[in-house]
Amino acid sequence: MDHHHSSHRPWEDTAPPPDDALLAGCVHMSRLVGADPTMVLAGGGNSSVKTTERDVHGDPVEVLWVKGSGWDMATIEPAGFAPLRLAPVARLAELETLSDARMANELKAASLDVAAPAPSVESILHATLPHRFVLHTHADAVVTLTNTADGAAICEEVYGNDVVIVPYVMPGFDLARRCAVQFPTEANERTVGMVLLNHGLFTFADDARTAYEHHVELVARAVTHVDAARRRLGTSTPTPVPLPDAPAQLTDVASLRRDIADVAGHSMVVCSCEDEAARAFAARDDLDQVSQQGTATPDHVLRTKRLPLLGRDVAGYAEAYRAYVDRNRHRLGDRPLLPVDAAPRVIIDPELGVLGAGRRPADARTAAEIYAHTVWVIEGAEALGGYRSISEADLFDVEYWELEQAKLARQPAPSPMTGEVAIVTGAASGIGRACVVELLGRGAAVVGVDLDPAVHEVSSGVAYEAVVGDVTDAEVVAEALRTCVRSFGGLDVAVLNAGVFPDPAPISDLPLDRWEQALRINTTSATALLAACHPYLCRSTSVGRVVVVGSRNVTAPGAGAAAYSASKAALTQLARVAALEWASDGIRVNVVHPDAVFDTALWDDDLVAARAAAYGLTPEEYRTRNLLGTEVTSSVVAHLVADMCGPGFTCTTGAQVPIDGGNDRVV
Repeated sequence: MDHHHSSHRPWEDTAPPPDDALLAGCVHMSRLVGADPTMVLAGGGNSSVKTTERDVHGDPVEVLWVKGSGWDMATIEPAGFAPLRLAPVARLAELETLSDARMANELKAASLDVAAPAPSVESILHATLPHRFVLHTHADAVVTLTNTADGAAICEEVYGNDVVIVPYVMPGFDLARRCAVQFPTEANERTVGMVLLNHGLFTFADDARTAYEHHVELVARAVTHVDAARRRLGTSTPTPVPLPDAPAQLTDVASLRRDIADVAGHSMVVCSCEDEAARAFAARDDLDQVSQQGTATPDHVLRTKRLPLLGRDVAGYAEAYRAYVDRNRHRLGDRPLLPVDAAPRVIIDPELGVLGAGRRPADARTAAEIYAHTVWVIEGAEALGGYRSISEADLFDVEYWELEQAKLARQPAPSPMTGEVAIVTGAASGIGRACVVELLGRGAAVVGVDLDPAVHEVSSGVAYEAVVGDVTDAEVVAEALRTCVRSFGGLDVAVLNAGVFPDPAPISDLPLDRWEQALRINTTSATALLAACHPYLCRSTSVGRVVVVGSRNVTAPGAGAAAYSASKAALTQLARVAALEWASDGIRVNVVHPDAVFDTALWDDDLVAARAAAYGLTPEEYRTRNLLGTEVTSSVVAHLVADMCGPGFTCTTGAQVPIDGGNDRVV
């Protein structure tokens, strides 16, 4: 059995809830299937339980607790289920027609809790099935059986009378109506499930454990059948396309990302799919046929679009996508169409492998992950006689579904740096760490670099990657940029913050190795990093920006700080030259000069106290000894750094901005 399809957990392994806790049982079975990406992927699937509750009058009410929209099955809690009055929801299936908007309104009206999430669009179907617990997934193996020319016949061969097989119908009311008519006439005492062709699997029972175990068993049968077909076919697997590694490949990915962003109309993130089977799929010589059939299950179209881009002709893909929309927009009738951008979400390239694209890192990774599973489905279906998705028109109906269009219209404006990618050196603490946090907060994806392994702890989100190493090491710099490209597709912002403040010494006693250390870390490494970043900044999805963290010592050096002051002055001069040389590339290069930032690794309470005593000040007075009498913190510096990457500095390059509370030697 393929390792992707053996990760379900037995019921006993995870301490199931007591038998009388019906909603808890539904939560438990939902989490079990949700933890297995071969059953539930990217927020798909839903579940329900029917209970009897008491209303405000104390009267008994039959209630359908159904998964709420936006909740992930793997982590769902009781609050993730919407309580609906069962009778009026089930009765909706008696109607001949019901619009999506009206259905959503009726479901909302049936809710017993105005604070509950919006119920699943499959709520009516859950209500009509005559079992207490209902579980629905888009299990890879099951949709593999059905995404074939003879899907119904194959399912009959695998399942016999154990399931009812329903032809593809648009999810929502139409599907619920079809099942309400077909299921009662075809179900028998052996029926434990319902297969929806090109869509997924339902199982049900009067207890949660049985509903879950029926699901696991039916999926296992599908896996066995698919694996047997693949063994019979016995085709050799192509050698996987390596992850982008050579400089030319990495800049090709950055160029591709820029082209995708141009079509989308905003910055985008692109990530490389690490799955070996997906990268082998990219080496197939029949991609123009097997990859251009459609999605494995309808809701994937919302994450991956109907088809992947083959190669790198983004403009050609966009033209074809717009033509597809024009061919099918009549299906909306009088309803206005809110266009989805024409940029691809999955790219398959024989040199670059499989890549996912999205507005945010999570979106790009989801697209790549979905396609890795789609590869398994395609190859299994090919072994069963040929992969066939639903029609273009059916997929259009889901992509431009009235409920999805309404969701698009309600989306809040994204954070200002959403889709952009930044690299920050010296990211484990102090100003560097604060810059990472600030840039992430503004929507950017960030790669942090630092000698300190604590750089991994700055953030745990999918928008952050850490590289441990010395910025003076060329291979560390190369690895950081590989990470930028493989994880996020390129680079838009470079924050040069890594630095060292050598032990003070007068020039007459300054060891040359201390001088050379300051120049190597503060200046030479920055020169090498800028040179390495330039090809990617030139391919920014917006405009390349560099912010250099200098020092007040550039304009007001201190006695005993020759190595530090000179190296930071040289760094500032380097930034000025870069501003001159890179202006024609549209790259902005600016410098901030902080002073007395005491919440960094350069300072601790004892050192502050000692310095304060030398000036006859208290530590608090020493921290605020500037014209404004304010303390300059790392977060304040980071805020300015991020601002310099924003629209307020669109027309500024080569600037040096002090952030020191006002210093009479600088002013």
